[in-house]
Amino acid sequence: MLFVDMLFVMVVAISFIPILTGYCAHSRGRSFWLWFVLGWVLPLVSFFLLFALIARDELTPARRLLSEAKQILREAEQAAARIRAGK
Repeated sequence: MLFVDMLFVMVVAISFIPILTGYCAHSRGRSFWLWFVLGWVLPLVSFFLLFALIARDELTPARRLLSEAKQILREAEQAAARIRAGK
């Protein structure tokens, strides 16, 4: 029984990086499942690679402006859909 408990704790501990990597990727508009699998296959490499991609997006002014423009467009489309649904 002790072996099963220790095995369960190890699986939960090892699952932390893939879940964290997948969540961070999803919150930045990337595929959760792709980064979750990469987190299992290459845990530390995938985490630091995702960190570098996010840093590149945040530090490059053109990419930041593009993401802001996409957000504005998304909000305008949602507002137009609400107006059409209200008529």
